[in-house]
Amino acid sequence: MPTDLRCVVETDESSGVLRLTGVLDVTGTAAVRDALLVRLCDRPGPVVVDLTRLRLADPARGLFAEVRREIADWPAAGLLVVDPTGAAAGPGLAVCASLAEATAALARSPMAAATTTALPPVVGAARQARALVTDGCAQWGIDGLAEVACIAVTEMVNNVVAHARTPMTVRLAPGDGTLHLGVRDQSRRQPRFAGVTPPHLAGGRGLLLIDTVARRWGSTLLPDGKLVWAVLDLPGNPG
Repeated sequence: MPTDLRCVVETDESSGVLRLTGVLDVTGTAAVRDALLVRLCDRPGPVVVDLTRLRLADPARGLFAEVRREIADWPAAGLLVVDPTGAAAGPGLAVCASLAEATAALARSPMAAATTTALPPVVGAARQARALVTDGCAQWGIDGLAEVACIAVTEMVNNVVAHARTPMTVRLAPGDGTLHLGVRDQSRRQPRFAGVTPPHLAGGRGLLLIDTVARRWGSTLLPDGKLVWAVLDLPGNPG
């Protein structure tokens, strides 16, 4: 997946490793960021980014820490960077000196459980998403989150059905007393939350419901659509 003439992103489908080669400066950061976000969105689990054959210009050094912040609340998403020079280091970003060190780090931290399903943009999609959430919460021992998570995922899926009108992917994964939800569609129209809807107006309360039940939620633009995500937690769970 070429980004520009100076930096190329190569994907190893078998291992989940992305290799960046060439020179990455400020002109290529947007394309590389998009490539990383799409990969992290479409494949559950941590992604290893190998910078061994990349020269990182100063203005681009914060890119990987920025991506790490962006995906922090996504379901089953993680970023591990291989950088022998240490130039890519940033807050919260795991950086390894070699691919072998990164592989060992992944082995010590098995991938979190995750469930993913593809849904068409039809009225019954929300019912299928609720069943997925209910089963997942029961399997992961967080039944106390099933009700609020069903509220959130219903509104997220119904927004796709009503506005994006594209196929979607629903993913959920447990955290430490939390549930992470993500709904990915193929529309770049982002949800806009403007607070409480006046009582005399119909509709417009879906995002308010998500905002009410979720600890955090947000939307990330992708080159071919977006991901809307939310984090739900049990009462009393430290935020």
